[in-house]
Amino acid sequence: MKKHHPSSPSESTFPYNDPDPEKLQEAADRALDYHLGTHPDPKPKTSTQVFTVIDTLDTECLLANLRETLASASAMVNDLAFDLEGSWRHVALGVAQMIDLSELLANRALDIVDPR
Repeated sequence: MKKHHPSSPSESTFPYNDPDPEKLQEAADRALDYHLGTHPDPKPKTSTQVFTVIDTLDTECLLANLRETLASASAMVNDLAFDLEGSWRHVALGVAQMIDLSELLANRALDIVDPR
């Protein structure tokens, strides 16, 4: 037994006359963005960093600054070590040696990047 349906499936149930697919897509995107939270934050997040390294610096510049920083740290620790006595002096000299070894590694990396 066949059941009669008042409206055939070929008839559109869209309440407006001519649906524009482009406008429908834009409306759907807006609705999804609103409900799913994909819209950008209105305020940019503030950074708590005091010091930053510029992204565009090249490796040679970074290594040169690293080398100078290690040289300064080495000078400060060596000056401190000669004012200390006993086990504290040994600790300071150990730190100075680690800084000096790091400086050697930085110098070697700088030689690889920019052999002069």
